[in-house]
Amino acid sequence: MTRSRLTAAVACGLAIAALASGCTRDVPDKAAAPAPKVAVAPPPKETVAPAASAKPAHAARVYFGDTHLHTALSLDAGAAGTKIMPAEAYRFAKGEEVTSATGQKAKLSRPLDFLVVSDHSDQMGLITDLLAGKPELLANPTAKKWYDMMNAGKKTEAVVAIVTAFGQGKFPKEIMYNPGTPGYTSTWHAIIKAAEEANDPGKFTAFIGYEWTSLVNGANMHRNVLFRDNGDKARQVEPFTNYPPGSSNPRDLWKWMAAYEEKTGGQVLAIAHNGNLSNGIMFPLIESFNGKPLDLEYAQTRAKRERLYEATQMKGDSETHPYLSPNDEFANFERWDKGNLDLTETKKPEMLQFEYARSALKNGLKVEGELGVNPYKFGLVGSTDSHTGLSTADDNNFWGKLPASEPGPKRWHHEFMKTPKGTITSWEETASGYAAVWATENTRESLFDAMQRKEVYATTGPRMTVRFFGGWDFAATDAKGDIAATGYARGVPMGSDLTPAAAGKSPTFLVAAMMDPEGGNIDRIQIVKGWMDAKGALQEKVYDAVWSGERKPGADGKLPPVGNSVDLAKATWTNSIGSPQLTQMWQDPDFDPALRAFYYVRVLEIPTPRWTAYDAVRFNVKMDKKVPMTTQERAYTSPIWYSPKA
Repeated sequence: MTRSRLTAAVACGLAIAALASGCTRDVPDKAAAPAPKVAVAPPPKETVAPAASAKPAHAARVYFGDTHLHTALSLDAGAAGTKIMPAEAYRFAKGEEVTSATGQKAKLSRPLDFLVVSDHSDQMGLITDLLAGKPELLANPTAKKWYDMMNAGKKTEAVVAIVTAFGQGKFPKEIMYNPGTPGYTSTWHAIIKAAEEANDPGKFTAFIGYEWTSLVNGANMHRNVLFRDNGDKARQVEPFTNYPPGSSNPRDLWKWMAAYEEKTGGQVLAIAHNGNLSNGIMFPLIESFNGKPLDLEYAQTRAKRERLYEATQMKGDSETHPYLSPNDEFANFERWDKGNLDLTETKKPEMLQFEYARSALKNGLKVEGELGVNPYKFGLVGSTDSHTGLSTADDNNFWGKLPASEPGPKRWHHEFMKTPKGTITSWEETASGYAAVWATENTRESLFDAMQRKEVYATTGPRMTVRFFGGWDFAATDAKGDIAATGYARGVPMGSDLTPAAAGKSPTFLVAAMMDPEGGNIDRIQIVKGWMDAKGALQEKVYDAVWSGERKPGADGKLPPVGNSVDLAKATWTNSIGSPQLTQMWQDPDFDPALRAFYYVRVLEIPTPRWTAYDAVRFNVKMDKKVPMTTQERAYTSPIWYSPKA
């Protein structure tokens, strides 16, 4: 189906009314397979009036960015050959062209709105000094071995050796760069300086941040720490580390956060990520550090400090898993479930429920029933976790996790990780994701505050616009107007709690999604519900709230697939299926006012080429049949929670 420019403009106009968001580009009919350098001029910034609401402070537009990016200052990234430093990473995010570690020109087709350079807190400054051949470092046999490996072109082996030594508690004490040492302090101040210089309030936000890299016998417990504040406050502290004087226990990170706020009057938040590589300890019911059930202090503090969870990124998707959600036909998406972070321990099925967002949200209801506080009441974001200094999540412009997986004819079969426990190949890397934030303006303060109130959603890469509101009296006609104005005036947005149940009523929800102007049409909008039943058992159900085309659910209640317009020979697709936008008022048909519940939205695009398909065409290579060539991009909103009256 070919739409005229006029038709596309009309579609955008309807979307503005429904989503209170601008639309500045024609909806494409198809996406071609570009060269690794994608040099499309960025779209002009849209100007959108705030929603006509009694609450004018609420968010009028969505901003897209990355809360998780590593540069050459991170120990593993630098060892892998990354050259880009923080200042250049910010320039790339703003839309400038840079040269990658492999000497290729790289540029985003559209700039991001914000970025957090989140280099690892442990060993800040060590890798650049080691690569420079600092004599006191080379005097250590282990450091000298790593240095020789990197200079002999064995960077991947060096990274595996360094990460394994770090994760297994075998990192040489003699070469550690700890907080308070000159090399560490100067590196931290350089990171702050780069963010301060890149920050441009109203146009681009450069957050100050770092990654706390907690590893418990190789099990991932990482958190990204973001500052609301400027450098004058951030310079008063140094990041919290995994190794002493730090700790691998998140309770100690939370104490560090509290101490920072008390000392400076500032604010910080922590975002956990890659629960899928935690081997069952990211969202515990029994703490791995003391073997005891969660207590009230843990629940209260985690709920306060960790308002968000990174549900999708390059090392796999962490929304849910087929083992946990066997009735969810879309649960088998970009899985990394072979083991822990360094593949020193294989995955066991009983670990999975403590690793994924949906099961954690359900377990949070259970803990709340026992302690009165839900520790897992988090919103959802996506980010890249790129270690190249390049924040890219577009399949047609994907620059990989590490320099070894930057564009090239051999990258698809490069061994990302190989141990006696298993192998992860680079084709398994996911071109994902970004954080979408509904805020009043593009500043550190406004974006941070939106993250704190969880008015955010995750996207696997496409910049689709998604709205989600909950209330008790929305009508079907409300989905045909300005749902933002209606949603704020008579309900609550994503990330919020429903007001107490009205007698005899079931909650109503307004949902809307508009396609990324450079992406695929929308297949469907789903609402995922989780609840704890009267017997204390945790339940879930996925509802198709609204979908494109004239499809009807079958006898099994499942909606037929939207179809597939991908031409793998050319790595293109057409938007002849799906819809540019979908909106709907949806009411829970199974509501019980006595039961705790949560609801979040999952938006699915039509199938489009995966990054592997673009590479197959671009480099004229034939890949194994096991390599997926198409993907169904998606977005996950923060939930809306319901609690019965006390």
